[in-house]
Amino acid sequence: MKADSSSVLNSRSRPRQHHSGGLVTTDWPAFSGHPLSALSLLSSQEDYRSEESEEFGPVFIHEPDDVISPLDSDEKKVVMHCEARGNPPPTYSWYINGTEVDAEADYRYRFIDGNLIITNASEITDYGKYQCKAENSFGTVLGREALLQFAYLGAFSGKTRGGVSVREGQGVVLMCSPPPHSPEIIYSWVFNEFPSFVAEDSRRFISQDTGNLYISKVQPSDVGSYICLVKNTVTNARVLSPPTPLTLKTDGVMGEYEPKIEVHFPTSVLASKGVTVRLECFALGNPVPTITWRKINGNIPKKARLRKSQAVLEIPNIQLEDSGTYECKAENPRGGTAFKGHLQVYTLPQWVRMINDTQMDSGEKLQWECKAMGRPRPTYHWLRNGLPLTSQGRVEIVNGELTIHKVQQTDSGMYQCVAGNKYGTIYNNAELKILASAPVFVHNPIRVIATLGKDVSLECKPRASPKPRVTWKSGDRRIQQSRRIMLLRNNTLRIVNSSRADEGSYVCRAENQLGSAEMTAILWVKEAMRVELSPNRVEVTVGESVVLSCKATHDTSLDVAFQWFFNQKPINFQQDGGHFEYIQTQSSTVDLMIRSILLKHAGKYGCRAQTSADTVFAEAELLVRGPPGPPGVVIVEEITDTTATLSWTRGLDNHSPISTYNLQARSPFSLGWQTVKTDPDPVTGDMESAMAVELNPWVEYEFRVVASNAIGTGDPSAPSRGVRTKEAVPAVAPANVSGGNGRRHELVISWEPVSEEFQNGEGFGYIVAFRANGTRGWKEKMVTSADSTTYKYRDETFPPLTPFEVKVGVYNNKGDGPFSKVVIIHSAEGEPRDAPSDVKAYSISSSEIRVTWKPPNPGPGRPRGYEVSYWKDMEQEESGKKQRTVKNETSMVLTGLEGNSLYLISVKGFNSIGQGPATAAVTANTRKSPPAQPPTNLMWIQEGNNVSLNWDPVKATDNESDVIGYMVLLKQEGRGHNQVTRTINPSTMLSLPEGGTYIIEVRALSEGGEGALSSQVRVVTSSGVRAKSNQCSVHCLPQSLTWTALLLVLLVPSASW
Repeated sequence: MKADSSSVLNSRSRPRQHHSGGLVTTDWPAFSGHPLSALSLLSSQEDYRSEESEEFGPVFIHEPDDVISPLDSDEKKVVMHCEARGNPPPTYSWYINGTEVDAEADYRYRFIDGNLIITNASEITDYGKYQCKAENSFGTVLGREALLQFAYLGAFSGKTRGGVSVREGQGVVLMCSPPPHSPEIIYSWVFNEFPSFVAEDSRRFISQDTGNLYISKVQPSDVGSYICLVKNTVTNARVLSPPTPLTLKTDGVMGEYEPKIEVHFPTSVLASKGVTVRLECFALGNPVPTITWRKINGNIPKKARLRKSQAVLEIPNIQLEDSGTYECKAENPRGGTAFKGHLQVYTLPQWVRMINDTQMDSGEKLQWECKAMGRPRPTYHWLRNGLPLTSQGRVEIVNGELTIHKVQQTDSGMYQCVAGNKYGTIYNNAELKILASAPVFVHNPIRVIATLGKDVSLECKPRASPKPRVTWKSGDRRIQQSRRIMLLRNNTLRIVNSSRADEGSYVCRAENQLGSAEMTAILWVKEAMRVELSPNRVEVTVGESVVLSCKATHDTSLDVAFQWFFNQKPINFQQDGGHFEYIQTQSSTVDLMIRSILLKHAGKYGCRAQTSADTVFAEAELLVRGPPGPPGVVIVEEITDTTATLSWTRGLDNHSPISTYNLQARSPFSLGWQTVKTDPDPVTGDMESAMAVELNPWVEYEFRVVASNAIGTGDPSAPSRGVRTKEAVPAVAPANVSGGNGRRHELVISWEPVSEEFQNGEGFGYIVAFRANGTRGWKEKMVTSADSTTYKYRDETFPPLTPFEVKVGVYNNKGDGPFSKVVIIHSAEGEPRDAPSDVKAYSISSSEIRVTWKPPNPGPGRPRGYEVSYWKDMEQEESGKKQRTVKNETSMVLTGLEGNSLYLISVKGFNSIGQGPATAAVTANTRKSPPAQPPTNLMWIQEGNNVSLNWDPVKATDNESDVIGYMVLLKQEGRGHNQVTRTINPSTMLSLPEGGTYIIEVRALSEGGEGALSSQVRVVTSSGVRAKSNQCSVHCLPQSLTWTALLLVLLVPSASW
């Protein structure tokens, strides 16, 4: 909107106005913000009144959207939504294809608020474009048009489809001929029976444009029945066509032929910006053609995707730059063919400049401009209160520009700029209000406080339309302009260099043809305020605290408010309370306490004191001494094998001179950053370069620099780029050279490998030197692997345990390094040479055999242990088992053997070199197994502390060892210790301590070992009772009890309780 008068008001977008003169207020507050004119403040509050109390024309909240309604829905009800706000609330009406809906004449239409409800909707009567109109006393607006469509899917014709017969190798097209439908449908084909669907590939294609099935080259496997299935995208309804039989002719096979494109995209494709475009292209041919795509005079967009064996080019989120001519080409060995089509992208109109609600005085000129972009370029027309507006009289319309000269009250109303192209239409609405009112002052009188010697502005801003004529007077005299008193164009009275004499009342009079009004401004002039901030410059060290004091000298009739700033930004004492504290010492003095100062607290601190008359700002500087900041970029100027010359730029010294620099390095072999030696040493604070020395050759290093001063050590610089020192001859010999062991006639030499950190270059390896003790010449052998730790030398001529002098050196591409110290290493003694002697084996149970032997004669190849091999008679030695001694023992018990079995046993010695010869096998027979039958019929008599126990003898079977005695186990319940009594008879006498519960068990003993346990006898005793009993079995209760004296004994078979 353009206006040619300064009196034009826009109540919804008018900016606030700022002034630099005196402050106007009605209640004399102490302000914390910058001074503003109260006239401006109060009038702005009035101008920005809430829309709830303001009357205005209709504004759409919700306009109708396009609707697709299923025809077969149960309700058959359609709702077209429309909602607008306004004051007074708007009323609504609807139009179908330009004709107003009469809800009283047709019962199917109802209005609920702004919504249109259609019952029993049908495509014949209700299909079309719908438009909502909202109106109130201020005007009328039309909503955008919405399209109502109906979704349905008819049935295929029931007529039988004729069969299709082709030769093998020939191409074929099976027609779908879909039924009536709306909107789009999805096509698929069923082969023979549902749900066996035709799979698309380079030979078969289903067009989503025609619905037809294309087979480029028919094969015998294609013979069958084909059914077209279509699905509605809205209702999800599906219908099947009658089957189409496909058969092969018997008069031969089709020969090869060049491709023929059967389905392709149109020659001209229109697409809306942002949608996904699918271009189809498929050909028949033998052999099966290959489809390729290209864009003429351009490249296919990178976002494009080829689908369905390249038969579909899919371009998502289409943009204007994707427009152009596209070509698909079908080729096979017999030839090729191509098709071209043009893709054009259009865009719906979009607003780039809009009109806004406007209030104007009558007689002024209105200029509105709306502008939209789109492709094709949009055209414009204008509506006023829902009716077309044309150029006539005072109204001029040129495309999107509307001009009304000398607006009148009748021009008030709702205006709409409508922009459209053939793909869509958009609306931009605004309300025009023509004002007409006598002058009114919202606040009257007002009070203004000015500072002595400063300029002051008295504003006169009445609400009036048309623009009023304004005059000022003081007392009874009209104010005349002078060098010190000026009347500005906005009717503000400005007094320069105010003094006490300017105090008093000033009257502003506003008048137009509709009336007049006056406003009185009362002016006071006060002394200027002074502010002292101390100290104004202070230096502190990190960790210390300081107090800044701000004192204001001002007119005592005015209140003063303070605010603290740090580097021009207000201090948030809640957020920064850990370091800053606001302290009010007196009404006109405040302190700022800064605790535990950090480097970041250095800067400018400001104190702002403000009264209703003026504002004064004072600043103090705080310098913080602390450790230095990080030095600048570290550069490696020169590198050698053991040194690196570094340079850096000086960092902040933080108000304490830098005393020294510390150079640090990091390599793949170091544990983090390590301080390195330097030249010179130390590196003083005035230097910006130094040399790191005693580095390791051929190691990649990063360097950084740390500065220190009297306060402490600062943060390190950023690391330098990684650099590798030059190569050098190795300087570190292998450590811990040793050896021994090995096979006979071998000399085994071992060492700890040299770390990569000390290899000093490429081509690193070892030199192994050795000589027999007492000889002169050294034998030297090269070991080329840097990771090697062992070298073996074999010579049949030297005897076992021959002493050798040995040393190991290092080398790389730069030369040979040092040797280790000479050590004495003996050659291997070899594996054991003789077998053990005097091997004996004898059975100790049905599952155990003890084996003993004597070691071989002392000499080279001493055994470090022995291996016993054993296997059953009639078995091969290789299938037997082996068992080794823990140390150099000369006996072993073999366990887990089978009873009554003959075993063969041999023994051999072994050491770290290998195994010696085995002894001749000896034999031993395990004993028969112990009896499996446990003792039964346990009987007992107890008297005093003694229990007499007897049982039936156990008889061994033929394949069991004979019984040679019995073992009785007595255990007090709750304790782990067993008391064992052995007897050769089936009875025994047990002595029981007084009191307690005891468990008694019996098992037979034989040469084959211990037999099975009897059932448990549980005896509970207390002093003074004599009893006797017996037990037949685990599940049998005692047969008799005899009670004597005061001792009670209970026998409890464990399994039956």
